[in-house]
Amino acid sequence: MTSEQPVVRPFRDEDLPAVLDLLRLSLGETPTRLKTPAWFEWKHFRNPFGRSLLLVAELERQIVGLRALMRWELTTPGGDRIRCARPVDTATHPDFRRLGIFRRLTLASISEARQQGVELLFNTPNPGSGGGYLAMGWRQVGTVGVMMRPKVGLLGGGSQQALAPEKMVAGAEAGMNLKITDRTPLGLRTHRSAEYVAWRFEGNPAARYFRTGVGEDFAVLRPNLRRGRRELVISDLFGHAAPALRQMARRSRAQYLVGWFSPGTPERRVAIRGGLIPVPGVRTLTLMARPLVDLDFDVWRFSNWDLALSDLELL
Repeated sequence: MTSEQPVVRPFRDEDLPAVLDLLRLSLGETPTRLKTPAWFEWKHFRNPFGRSLLLVAELERQIVGLRALMRWELTTPGGDRIRCARPVDTATHPDFRRLGIFRRLTLASISEARQQGVELLFNTPNPGSGGGYLAMGWRQVGTVGVMMRPKVGLLGGGSQQALAPEKMVAGAEAGMNLKITDRTPLGLRTHRSAEYVAWRFEGNPAARYFRTGVGEDFAVLRPNLRRGRRELVISDLFGHAAPALRQMARRSRAQYLVGWFSPGTPERRVAIRGGLIPVPGVRTLTLMARPLVDLDFDVWRFSNWDLALSDLELL
């Protein structure tokens, strides 16, 4: 093990090939989660909230760590905008672990984010990294559950091959070129502007999203294969989309529909009318946060967050 300490510095565009290699080595990739230049540029450079804050750790003339804070913005019920960042794509080279690289990069990122006016960090870390975030000032806000609409045959064994999305989501229309009228937030909410929707769903090169519905009443869907079973993820809902969900449940070849929306929101009521039910006792993600300034809004009450699965799923 080297006795040298890594040098933390800002990401440079010419670092991209080495950073992608590091992400593949550290985090792996799947056919639906490829670490490509198009994915990285979409996620970190073309985000309508701004270019990500990116730091790398360099040791022995190679990049051995990456810390990315993806910029975000949340709106309060009173209309105030909170400038946020989401820690994502944390990677450390396997040969250089246990050198404190994760901590050094994260603390440097916090300092830089604060200088750039970021007011709140939030993310859903995996169980392996959750303790590290707690040690650096994050606190748990709450846990995210599951809403599901199973179909007959759910327990009968799944397919080992994923279907093409256009076949799996029969009749859904590809593309998100729609008029968007967002509602008033009931808590901290991502504003669904037309620009955001186009970037988040239509522009995503790593995942295929579809919509089904009429006019401004539609569901955003993502076909997925989980443990050999075809699922249809309800990523977001707009307007009165319950009929679209019921129709898709009948027409889709997915074995179940799955999603999640904050309790008390219109989207949760639409999901329930569409046949999804909360699954008791099942928790999938833990929301954690770290304010960087004194906020006038209580971020520690989970009921103060107005979320959909699209706010939480991996991008």
